[in-house]
Amino acid sequence: MVITDTFGRPWRQGVCGTAIGAAGIVALLDRRGEDDRFGRKLKVTQTPVADQLACAATLLMGEGAEGRPVVLARGVPAAWRRESARAADLLRPIAEDLFR
Repeated sequence: MVITDTFGRPWRQGVCGTAIGAAGIVALLDRRGEDDRFGRKLKVTQTPVADQLACAATLLMGEGAEGRPVVLARGVPAAWRRESARAADLLRPIAEDLFR
């Protein structure tokens, strides 16, 4: 489950759906150390799975008077399922925060 809200982004126009809560699904999938398609090790790739699902769901739900408050996502890969998921895992550490 992913709970969403809209979120403005620095240096970008518009708002998008963002995860503010997550349960049963990995919030941030750390792919560092895996091989890419050419056999090179990934060094920085972390995929915000919960945010990406939130954004996709927001496209379907709408932001106005559409009246669709829930989206059911089917076919989520087993590798993305986690018992101990937290949307807080998406927050950048203070030492890496560009705005503080």
